[in-house]
Amino acid sequence: MGKIRAANAGVQAAIGYACDSRGSGLAYARVSGAKEELLRLAFRTAEPAPHSDRAAGYAALTAVARALLKRGTRRVRFVLGDARFVAEIAAASDLPGTLVLPYVRLRCVLNSLEACDVQVGSTDELAQRARAEVALNLAA
Repeated sequence: MGKIRAANAGVQAAIGYACDSRGSGLAYARVSGAKEELLRLAFRTAEPAPHSDRAAGYAALTAVARALLKRGTRRVRFVLGDARFVAEIAAASDLPGTLVLPYVRLRCVLNSLEACDVQVGSTDELAQRARAEVALNLAA
């Protein structure tokens, strides 16, 4: 797998996400660059999945990266709230079998970018928003 390359002079995308027990998820990304905007993206994970929180992270980050690529964005700094997940993406350590395919999908999208990095930061508001909407969808 390729190495994540520093994303200087690009956009920053802070991502909060949530997923229900059936694998339906929602990611919110606050994209800051020349202007700031909020993206709302649906995603799916395999169900039922052990490590579903991590699978949701891979799927959410993949969905946001794909959306930014479609918009022509080539340099991105992704900000996620889970330090363990960020470290896992960077290290590509031993992954459980259920996470290998989501990891490969993510790396393919990230490798399509000219430059990117993934760091830890505050995404609580976005994650709360995603959790609330996913919970409402389950109740409906």
